[in-house]
Amino acid sequence: MKKTEKNWEKRFSGQTDKLAVDFVESLSYDRRLYKYDIVGSIAHARMLAAQKLITKDEFEQIQAGLIEISEQIAAGKFAFDKTQEDIHMAIESALIQKIGDAGRKLHTGRSRNDQVATDIRLWMRDEIELLQTRIALLQKAFVKQAEKYADAIMPAYTHLQRAQPVSIGAYLLSFVEPLARDFSRLTDCRNRLNVCPLGSGAVAGSTLPLDRAQTAKDLGFAEISRNSIDAVADRDFCAEFIFCCSLILAHLSRLAEDWIIYASGEFSFIRIDDAYCTGSSMMPQKRNPDMLELMRSKTGSVYGSLVAMLTILKAQPSTYNRDLQEDKLHVFAAADVTEQCLQMAEAIVSHTVFNTDKIAAGLDKGFLDATAMAEYLVKKGVAFRQAHGIVGSLVAQCEKEGREKLLDLTLEQFRTACDKIDKDVYETLNPASVCAAYQTDGSGGIASAKSQIAYWQERLRKQ
Repeated sequence: MKKTEKNWEKRFSGQTDKLAVDFVESLSYDRRLYKYDIVGSIAHARMLAAQKLITKDEFEQIQAGLIEISEQIAAGKFAFDKTQEDIHMAIESALIQKIGDAGRKLHTGRSRNDQVATDIRLWMRDEIELLQTRIALLQKAFVKQAEKYADAIMPAYTHLQRAQPVSIGAYLLSFVEPLARDFSRLTDCRNRLNVCPLGSGAVAGSTLPLDRAQTAKDLGFAEISRNSIDAVADRDFCAEFIFCCSLILAHLSRLAEDWIIYASGEFSFIRIDDAYCTGSSMMPQKRNPDMLELMRSKTGSVYGSLVAMLTILKAQPSTYNRDLQEDKLHVFAAADVTEQCLQMAEAIVSHTVFNTDKIAAGLDKGFLDATAMAEYLVKKGVAFRQAHGIVGSLVAQCEKEGREKLLDLTLEQFRTACDKIDKDVYETLNPASVCAAYQTDGSGGIASAKSQIAYWQERLRKQ
């Protein structure tokens, strides 16, 4: 067989146009599946031998040849030829050249349709485990920083306006929670994709006595697909995987946005390590948080992959169509960006310093204790809506008189607003007291933050 001859070429006369060769090839990007294609092929050949569809000797030749090809690819010594279109045909062609007729029997009972569906699932299982490892490392970085800053207080914001005081540790842990959901979503995705389509053939299965259960077991799949027509067309798991990546990036983008703001001169809440900043080509004083800005931008790239994947799946007729070749472009791109951003986020989080003195010096601004004051009145028997109005009036009074905090008001002024206010109100009105007074589970207070830290340390240790 000629090196460039494909297994379907006998059907056609003449040579394929070079323009068409370049247009249909996927070898330039699906070559990263080579390990999975080889593992799947060895499992398929082992099953063929067990079913007496090839001899034991032919299986051993196939296995040895495939292992040698894998080693050549890993060493960068394999000559890829795009006329072979994809990694499946490239490997099979090389195998036939290496071992002859035994190699021609490998494709018995198999189509590229079920072959690629199997390969991408094998690859994705490993990729999910890699992303989950990255997520866990980032969570540990957050928890370590949270422990360091558990006793320090910062303002929490809603609508980017100062709201209530919280432990910096609690703030940092607010990123651990969505990452846990990301981890869980990936687990669910992996469970759903862990189904073996091999043996479904091109669309209708095979008349040969293939043992699909054996192949699935060899490849570590939990079960086999139940319907061959669906099995070769199903790329739901690709869309789901990219959606998981999209939410991971959404969470990282929130972190990036926060820390870009907090690193600005107007806030100066944090200092990002120089290793993760860049300078300006014109302004020598600049420390630009470019890594975080790129993380924020790359989120859009992953969203784009999700939309592209969903669009590919839209209105395709049953069952396999060549459109599905493009799935890998978007799955690989989303995976690469997500892994890169998780790794960068871990590095940035691990090396960022909170300027606690600077933050503490500004805690009196913004009336962070206003809600606690309203709840103080509730404890005195005042209805919350009434208490809300009383405190709102006191805040307005402070602003009118140029006062920055409720503590600056006299007891007489307090009692004029509400006669149930007593001198113990001053024990309530400061950010530290507020943080100490939080009682609800999961609150932003110091005691709650420390409890959450202990929980996450134990959970991540077991994970």
